[in-house]
Amino acid sequence: MPLYESVVIARQDISATQVDTLADELTKIIEENGGSVAKREHWGLRSLTFRIKKNRKGHYVLFNVDAPAAAVSEFERRMRLNEDVLRYLTIRVDEHEEGQSSILTNKGRPTGRREGGPGGGGGGGGGGRFESGRGRPPRDDNAGGNRTVPAPVPLAAPAPAPAPAPAPAPAPAPAKEGDS
Repeated sequence: MPLYESVVIARQDISATQVDTLADELTKIIEENGGSVAKREHWGLRSLTFRIKKNRKGHYVLFNVDAPAAAVSEFERRMRLNEDVLRYLTIRVDEHEEGQSSILTNKGRPTGRREGGPGGGGGGGGGGRFESGRGRPPRDDNAGGNRTVPAPVPLAAPAPAPAPAPAPAPAPAPAKEGDS
């Protein structure tokens, strides 16, 4: 049977026990249709990158599934009908990962971002609203006063104007009768 990985995001306002109940229901759907769930991981309540259906956070659950395509389509159909499921993504894989997923292995590890919200408020001072807290590099231009202004750079001499075109010669006056 083909192998699949599926990640489900459930609403933030349901409890962890309700998420486990939801995961049990989804596992039961796979098993009723002739498949099996090799691994199920609850990644916990995590922040979403953008709001989904007015939610800023969601409970993430990973399923490693070994099931026929019909079982997976029924699995996805039921997730579409469930109001607690915000999003899901199911992909076909060649083989399942052994051990914990990379999300759980990196869960306790710091992400490199500063904690404490805007302004770096988590200790260490972070500057104001628009500052990173790292300070500014020293300026080269003698910012303390007595600034010397560089001499203006002379512009190149303008190109000479083209010579005026010669005026056309006046037309000869018409001859009068009597002048010969």
